[in-house]
Amino acid sequence: MAEEAHKVTLNVYDLSRGLARQLSASLLGKVIEGVWHTGIVAYGNEYFFGGGIQHLPAGTTPYGAPLRSVEMGETHVPKDVFEIYLDEISPRYTAESYNLITHNCNNFSNEVSQFLVGKGIPDYILQLPSEVMNSPMGGLLMPMIQNLEATLRAGAVPNAPQFKPQSQPVGPNPSEKASESPVVVQPSASKEKVKEDPLGDARTKIQEEITREFASLMAQGTLRASEAATIATKRVMQKYGHLNVSA
Repeated sequence: MAEEAHKVTLNVYDLSRGLARQLSASLLGKVIEGVWHTGIVAYGNEYFFGGGIQHLPAGTTPYGAPLRSVEMGETHVPKDVFEIYLDEISPRYTAESYNLITHNCNNFSNEVSQFLVGKGIPDYILQLPSEVMNSPMGGLLMPMIQNLEATLRAGAVPNAPQFKPQSQPVGPNPSEKASESPVVVQPSASKEKVKEDPLGDARTKIQEEITREFASLMAQGTLRASEAATIATKRVMQKYGHLNVSA
């Protein structure tokens, strides 16, 4: 009997919430439609890479409603085989290996999509980092990105279940309820409060500060919108990335 087919969808989110489209032309010299985060939806869950490989029931991730959903096709890979695959690749997708430019959530979605349906995610998502870094002001972003990554690695505590490689087989424990799949490792209880998504929090904080700075400059009535946007962004980048940029 043929294995049951499972629908595979790519959820696409704009982490800038429209700010990239509004400010990118004046800051980068070209229009950037969004700052993309993606997750693969299959088997009733959404799988994504942040502080490790994470999964949550579809529609419940901390990123809210996706900007768009792209139908990637159907897979006949059984769920348990897929979870074994995630367990095998998890050493390459850790909080320490996360890089906003070269090894991010979209690289993970692309690899998983190729495994499930034999094709990658759209190029416009994968090519965004190189487009930004090759823009006139792209180089100014790197110190801020590196600073944010250091902060996230130091304090990130994902609040979603993670796939983690096990050093050795673990036998059943009659005192604990059996998990749905042996490769899904639920976070253990901790006295420390689990933080909300730190990557999203950092981006939201920067976005809010740029917006406030932009509004303050525009209120002075002496600058054009493009000039105010450029100055506001430089000031916030200087604050978080220790840039020597005069504004």
